This record gives sequence, structure tokens and C-alpha cells, in this order.
Amino acid sequence: MMRVLTSARSLTRPWRPSGARSSASDGTAREPEIQVRALEGPDKGITEIIMNRPRARNALGNVFVSELLEALAQLREDQQVRVLLFRSGVKGVFCAGADLKEREQMNETEVGACVQRLRGMMNEIASSAVMGLIETTRGLLPGAGGTQRLPRCLGVALAKELIFTGRRLSGVQAQALGLVNHAVAQNEEGNAAYHRARELAQEILPQAPIAVRLGKVAIDRGMEVDIASGMAIEGICYAQNIPTRDRLEGMAAFREKRPPRFAGK
Repeated sequence: MMRVLTSARSLTRPWRPSGARSSASDGTAREPEIQVRALEGPDKGITEIIMNRPRARNALGNVFVSELLEALAQLREDQQVRVLLFRSGVKGVFCAGADLKEREQMNETEVGACVQRLRGMMNEIASSAVMGLIETTRGLLPGAGGTQRLPRCLGVALAKELIFTGRRLSGVQAQALGLVNHAVAQNEEGNAAYHRARELAQEILPQAPIAVRLGKVAIDRGMEVDIASGMAIEGICYAQNIPTRDRLEGMAAFREKRPPRFAGK
């Protein structure tokens, strides 16, 4: 799902954060819990973050979050990355949410620090689908931004209902509410949502990368303020795009009736 083999060659490389421990979030010997896969051939520019913590159903433990945050930080500086997909390497599950078993062993200070790190991570992947905020069924409340993002997405009344009841939503229900963009029938391999997300990534890939990035900034920042301020943010982003080579290429391609060849410059 997005808020969802290939080509000639595909490269999968495990992400190994500097100074990372050689044990998993549950203390056992481990493989990296976050892997980065850069696609090649016609899909070059699409990079996948693969979540691979099968014993804990991709629960958000300390090692998992550390590796994910460092991967995101480094990918943000990689000019070759145009579209980023999150996918699960664990069949039948995307992410089980916070690692409550690990959380149970923490003191109050450690819990607070953990929630802050989760909130920071969710700021990076907020477009990913959330199928249920079940914290109230565990004596908790959403602490990684759920109480703020869900009302902005669905409205206050419905957000309260879902959070107060801890209700889980199916893909079809989530799509009907506008919580996810697409709901697809599952296939035998269990990766139908991934293939739909991949199709969307392929649609985004040929578009002007600077314009896409600035459009994202304008939308995300504009949603946090009143519409007049949002229009000002859009104007700032638009002005930054004016001097790009891609804008000139887009105009030339339109005039010459050919597909544009955007370079991200």
C-alpha cells in the first residue's frame, strides 16, 4: 500500500549503520533489519527500503529504528534516488508497530526517548498506510504522531472514534475513508500491494525530480499553516524551480512535441 523481476540487474545491499551493534532488537545474532535495494535498468532511480525483522513481524525496535533513520538520512543525500518505496521482507505483514516487548523492559526515561525517535521516523514515512491505531487496547495512546496526523487526514470525530476504540481497518475500509490511496486484491505471492506501489513509482520516475520534490515541500509545509501562508510557501517553491534546466527542457519538449529528458538540474 501507499499512502500504497525487474530489469536487467537488481542490487540488494544490507544497510550497515556505523557503530551498529551486531545483535537484533531482541538481543540475538542478526542479519541487518533494514536493507536498501537500488533498482536498475528502466527502473533506475527507484530505491526500495526493505524491512526485514521476521521474528518480531517488523516491530519498531531500537536497532530497527536506528538502521532505518540512518538509511533515510543517507538516501536523502543521494541524488540518484528519485522515488523511495517501503516494502516488507516478511511475508504476510508490513509492520507490527512499536515493539511492546522491548518497550516493557525500558524505564520511563528510555520510553520517552524511544517515542521521540519513533515520532521523528514517522515524520519521514508519514505517507505510508496505517491500518490501525490500537494503542488504547494496550493501555497506551498513539505517541508517534497518530493523534495529530489521523485527525488531519480523516477529521476529528472519526479520528477519535478509531483511536478510542482501537479499531483495525481492512484495506477496503481504509480506502473508503481516504486513509490509503489504493486497495488491491491480494495475489498468491502476497505482494500485490508492492506491485501497485511499484507501478506508481514508475509513473513518478520520469517526471522532473526537482519539481516533484518542491511540490512535496509545498504540500507538506502548506498543510501546516493557513491557506494564505500556504500560497506564500508555494510561491517560494515555484520561484526555486524557475531557474532549473528541467523547466527549460520541459518547455522545449512541449514545443518540439517529444518526451522530456529531465536531468534533475
